[in-house]
Amino acid sequence: MTQQAPVKYYQVGSFAVGNRLLPSELRTVQSDPARANSLTSGHRACQGCGEALAARYVLDAAMRATDGRLVAVNATGCLEVFTTPYPETSWRLPWLHSLFGNAPAVAAGVAAALETAGRGDVRVVAQAGDGGTVDIGMGCLSGMFERGDDVLFVCYDNQAYMNTGVQRSGATPPAARTATTEAIGPSPGNPFGQGKDVPAIAMAHRIPYVATATVADLHDLERKVERAMAWHGARYLHVLAPCPLGWGSEPADTVRVARLAHESGLFPVYEAVQGEVTDVLPVRRKVRVEEYLRLQRRFRHLFDETGAVREPETVAALQRMADQAVRRVGSGRTTHRTTYEESR
Repeated sequence: MTQQAPVKYYQVGSFAVGNRLLPSELRTVQSDPARANSLTSGHRACQGCGEALAARYVLDAAMRATDGRLVAVNATGCLEVFTTPYPETSWRLPWLHSLFGNAPAVAAGVAAALETAGRGDVRVVAQAGDGGTVDIGMGCLSGMFERGDDVLFVCYDNQAYMNTGVQRSGATPPAARTATTEAIGPSPGNPFGQGKDVPAIAMAHRIPYVATATVADLHDLERKVERAMAWHGARYLHVLAPCPLGWGSEPADTVRVARLAHESGLFPVYEAVQGEVTDVLPVRRKVRVEEYLRLQRRFRHLFDETGAVREPETVAALQRMADQAVRRVGSGRTTHRTTYEESR
């Protein structure tokens, strides 16, 4: 194979490199006309739904990695509701609906049944929102990890219970307004010091593969899905999926908001093998957390009518949290700086 010289692309206002500029083997699954189209049109997702994007990206990549030999188990939640209004469905692969909290157990049973039937070549993906993962399904998920069941579990994290009215979950960030953490009182929004870091919990189980991703970097997300499907045993993928309804962001800004979550440090993007972080996605343009927060009405109480910071102590605490998150996953494994101040 001929070695090709690297090509540098100069673009203004975009980090995208069109698929037509890349060799065919490096193009995304979504650019392939023969993609599985696992989640097809006709569903009832809100305009700009990050979860619909994430599910389509993940399952199409998994279908390619398994040559179409894939079963999906779906917990109750937004994704299940907007894709399967009885008697219709938008799924184009074998798909099972589980209860809110037992998708990991159901998926483990499906994997065991396939193995017993001599169909171990058929792989299993389980999927849920943050409510069904971080809160209601945590016990079943930990059991799946401990047993080493041959399942890739994917959490589409939109940081609240969106399907039932935007209530707080264990993945809701501090200071965010939800229906159960109103922007009132001396400390408005969701309290600091609560919630769970499920990727870290998964790593503590020392399962073969754990990764985080966002809908803002399709190449990174698809690569992680394909790598996860190359492993056997319990694996975990945590995908940030902005919700315009619950976050109060513009539908057209879904990818932009997801990108800013990573660039601000509030959502580090990395992968880990056997409990050890092995790679961290570099931040191309480090930004302050305010640039991310201002696009979302759930953080509107932190700013005045002109967009100036109204709650400097809260914003500063979120900045410290972002910087700490970047340091925790290991700044030495990438070329990006550890904090906003150090990147200046």
